[in-house]
Amino acid sequence: MKNDELQNELDNQERALMNLKFRSATMQLSDFSEIRKTRKAIARIHTVLREREIVAELDSSEGQVE
Repeated sequence: MKNDELQNELDNQERALMNLKFRSATMQLSDFSEIRKTRKAIARIHTVLREREIVAELDSSEGQVE
């Protein structure tokens, strides 16, 4: 996925997490593992975005050293 697609997916997952928390608070959530799965998905997206940011920084700094 491209960075903008990942950002859109991150926004969707964060909205889903918020909805799951609301459903949990109102006792309407039957599968509580969904909260954990959504949090892990958010963490994975953050990791990929950060990895790409680091690679971009390294690429730009290597060009300046020469």
